[in-house]
Amino acid sequence: MARRCDVTGKGPLVGYNVSHANNKTKRRQLPNLRRVKITLEDGTTKRIKVAASTLRTMRKKAAQATAESTEA
Repeated sequence: MARRCDVTGKGPLVGYNVSHANNKTKRRQLPNLRRVKITLEDGTTKRIKVAASTLRTMRKKAAQATAESTEA
């Protein structure tokens, strides 16, 4: 099971933990993935993995779209 966002493609980053003695050990920084249900055009629902930052942006854009539609 890949740890990758289905919308943006964000995946794990690779780097080092660095101690005070400058010892380096490999580490992975994983994306903050959430499983959410989306409704497709035909009415069925599907679970996808979305990064939390992407989910936040999607909710912001949806809120802006609804605000614009109520104003116009």
